[in-house]
Amino acid sequence: MPTRFHNAILFALYQFSVAASILLLPLAIATRQVGFTLPAHRVVNKLERTYETTT
Repeated sequence: MPTRFHNAILFALYQFSVAASILLLPLAIATRQVGFTLPAHRVVNKLERTYETTT
């Protein structure tokens, strides 16, 4: 059973990944122009699913 501390850490990681994705948006747009996509959405989705299943 996850503890409050575990849930708090997961929530903080999720929020950090969302903020990092927003900050990396200009880089993601530039790399998409070249033909490469940054897989930041995978990290955000994985952390979101993990947090949702533990709460």
